[in-house]
Amino acid sequence: MKTVKILWMVIALISCSTDDSQDRSTGDSVGAGTGNSSQVYDYSVLFIGNSLTYSNSLPSLVADEARNRGVNIQTRSVALPNYALIDHWNDGTIQSLIGTGQYDFVVIQQGPSSQPYGRSVLIEYGTRIKNLCEAQGAQLAFFMVWPSLSYYESFPGVIQNYTDAAIQTGSLLCPVGRDWKSYQDNTGDYSYYGPDGFHPSVTGSRFAASVIASTLF
Repeated sequence: MKTVKILWMVIALISCSTDDSQDRSTGDSVGAGTGNSSQVYDYSVLFIGNSLTYSNSLPSLVADEARNRGVNIQTRSVALPNYALIDHWNDGTIQSLIGTGQYDFVVIQQGPSSQPYGRSVLIEYGTRIKNLCEAQGAQLAFFMVWPSLSYYESFPGVIQNYTDAAIQTGSLLCPVGRDWKSYQDNTGDYSYYGPDGFHPSVTGSRFAASVIASTLF
């Protein structure tokens, strides 16, 4: 009997470990503030993006920033490694989620998108997502990101293309990248970048969360 009990304990531990790993790799999970089913929320926010969104649990940090402003939000994130908006669209998951009509805001990002192809994808699929949002009464917001340190000279293109995407689709712009660059250029402090020179440090993600929360709320 002891052998059977030990075997079941090992199986249970392996199962829990596999589930946790899957949640981290897909980023497709309910985010901050959803543990209490009786909780009343002011807004529900859907985040769509890639590792720049799921690094350091950005949606949870945005929820913290919102709470500091007296706003209680529920978040969900669909963020996968190296994904652009076209990849999310082709998967079909975001259409189903937005179609539920339960989100007040949809926050989207892809890579820096400083080059022509990235710009075209950002605008074309941003427009498609905007149309879905309008049909459900949700407000779309573009989360402007940043280039890697090795391509810092491409920053103006990142800023321009995200700004144009927001303007052309009539959406909100969370100007994280613009403010990120301004801070670094004025201070010489590059601590918003993590060790790989692209993904954000915890400090960088908290800064991004502050800009996003101040834009939305």
